[in-house]
Amino acid sequence: MATILLIKEAISALKDRTGSSVPAITKWIDSEKKTDVKKHVLRAALKKAVADGILVQVKASYKLSAEGKKSLKTKAAPKKKAAPKKKAAPKKKATTTKKKTTAPKKKAAPKKKTAPKKKATAPKKKTDPKKKGTAPKKKSASKKSKK
Repeated sequence: MATILLIKEAISALKDRTGSSVPAITKWIDSEKKTDVKKHVLRAALKKAVADGILVQVKASYKLSAEGKKSLKTKAAPKKKAAPKKKAAPKKKATTTKKKTTAPKKKAAPKKKTAPKKKATAPKKKTDPKKKGTAPKKKSASKKSKK
């Protein structure tokens, strides 16, 4: 269970669009958490997370599923609330300042878009109905007879 949490944290921290590979996950855990996770333990945790639907396997990489992302956000939110609260400084009397009232600005009238003028086109030449679409056909080579 603890290994799956480490894996989730590693994948979310790496932020790979195509997913994080096993060597990348182990490297992140070694550098950030300063702990070693054995290969067989890591592989078993990845298999279990894929079976539970927490992770999605993409080729040789792993991504957080939608369910995995939701659970990661919900667990991260309580940690932020547990931060120690600072005492508020004693409030001083607020000096009153006159607020300037500005007249509401008139909106500029939207400019009308003028349609581009069409250029005068030359009248098309009429083609003869007889010549239309008839191209001369090539004569096929005649076979020579054997002698």
